[in-house]
Amino acid sequence: MENGQNKHELLEAWFPVKERKHNTIAEKIPRITEGEVWWVAVSENVGVEINGKSEYFSRPVLVFKKLSHLGFMSIPLSTQEHGGSWYVNFRFQGKEVYAALSQAKTFSTARLYTRLGQVAEDDMEKVRSGFRNLYLGE
Repeated sequence: MENGQNKHELLEAWFPVKERKHNTIAEKIPRITEGEVWWVAVSENVGVEINGKSEYFSRPVLVFKKLSHLGFMSIPLSTQEHGGSWYVNFRFQGKEVYAALSQAKTFSTARLYTRLGQVAEDDMEKVRSGFRNLYLGE
C-alpha cells in the first residue's frame, strides 16, 4: 500500500479524482495518436491490475490503438525491470521502459493528463509484435 494507506483508504481517495475526470468529458478532450505516451488517471485497481501513482492515481501509458476521439486501447508502462513474454522493453526519453502487455486496457480520453511524447516506430512495432505473440500466439 502507498504511504501506509490501506486499500479502503486508497479507494476512497480515488473516488474524487475519478469524479473530476468524469466531469471533464464535457470539456475539450485532447487529440491522441497511436504511439503516444500520456500520463493517465489509471485508478486504484483490484488484485493484479496495475495501479496509478500519486494523488492523481496516474501512470504513463502507451496509446496502442485509437478507438475513437473518446476512447483508446492502452498499454501501461513501467520503469521497473520485468521479463517474460507479457512485457516488451524499449527506450523512451532516455530510459528503459517496459510495456505491460498483460495489462492492456481501454480508457476514456477523459482520463488523460499530460502528453509525454511519441514512441519510435521501430519500438511501436516491437510492442505490436509482442502483443500479437502474447494474445494471438503468432
